Amino acid sequence: MAVGTGSLEAVVSDAFDQFYRRRRVLITGHTGFKGGWLSLWLKHLGAEVWGYGHGAPTSPGFHEILPIDTFQGEIAGDVRDPESLRAAVDRARPEIVFHLAAQPLVRRSYSEPHSTLATNVMGTANLLEAIRIAGCPAHVVVVTTDKCYENVGRTAGYVESDSLGGHDVYSASKAAAELVVQAWRRSFFEPNSALGNVASARGGNVIGGGDYAEDRLVPDAVRALLGGHAIPVRNPSSTRPWQHVLDCLSGYLCLGARLAGSGKHSPVASAFNFGPDPSANRPVRELVEGILEGWPGTWRNLAPPDAPHEAAKLNLSIKKASDKLGWQPAWDFEDTVQQTIAWYRARHVEQISDLAAFSVGQIERFTAAARERGIAWANGKMETLS
Repeated sequence: MAVGTGSLEAVVSDAFDQFYRRRRVLITGHTGFKGGWLSLWLKHLGAEVWGYGHGAPTSPGFHEILPIDTFQGEIAGDVRDPESLRAAVDRARPEIVFHLAAQPLVRRSYSEPHSTLATNVMGTANLLEAIRIAGCPAHVVVVTTDKCYENVGRTAGYVESDSLGGHDVYSASKAAAELVVQAWRRSFFEPNSALGNVASARGGNVIGGGDYAEDRLVPDAVRALLGGHAIPVRNPSSTRPWQHVLDCLSGYLCLGARLAGSGKHSPVASAFNFGPDPSANRPVRELVEGILEGWPGTWRNLAPPDAPHEAAKLNLSIKKASDKLGWQPAWDFEDTVQQTIAWYRARHVEQISDLAAFSVGQIERFTAAARERGIAWANGKMETLS
């Protein structure tokens, strides 16, 4: 359960055409980094938010800063347990489902391969099956990853029709989850008018305040800086599509709203990439240097010769999301790094007491930036998209 105190009053604007106001939304993995931010944003949009998960994955974490009224209900359960998921769907009766529950770490998949597959593949099948059995008309956004692609190291961004695959178990599990989504959509959701639409969302390397996972660059950097140590960097030359968590989530929210307004066999009921502008595809070294601009310190290269495989290049094409959803990233690389470090400094250096309000302030600044860029979801123009 969220342990924050106080009340968060929803401020409903034209964002997403007020689609989420009073909508019943179920988030699996709501105690995680992205799940926590998504919960806060949906509450801010006036949604009735339900969470499903089995405890916060880290301590500290983002979930613990949320006010107690963020959720209409929090349901304890594991996506590997189909009966628990069916009970959660029956209780929440969602109109929209965001499936974020996952084993999200590449390196952990080397030590826990079976658990990774059970969570990411069967967990996705269990959720879709729970919705199917319940005859629930919810529209479902299943979150996977950019690592679901068969990475051949090319410079051009991967598009949604490219081959799925994966060198490591994590990547393979997410590719398999994409195939599960495709199979359930074609076999069950499209033919059944009583069910909603299903789509998948493939994000890039997401950063932002409140992530404390192991073996991730920004959390590792924050822990090192707090301890007065040099930031450990394993792959300084590897290029990644760095993206702020709010940019990624704006894509999920946009996709959810568009799914609900689309008929069966709509091209919106499909896979979408949500990545940054190509200019944000930067080497790890540049991200670390950006962090140190906001929080002075040093870094050191710890690339061991026997490290588990991680792709050197991985870029996404976001043309489909732009064409079909009118979605674009709102923050550039510099804004993304600045806002990320500002959050951690607010918590650990400035020791701001109301981090939920601080986080809502970042959501509002992000929405304003999207509005200034003329992005459809922030300007009440989603209904004009084809």
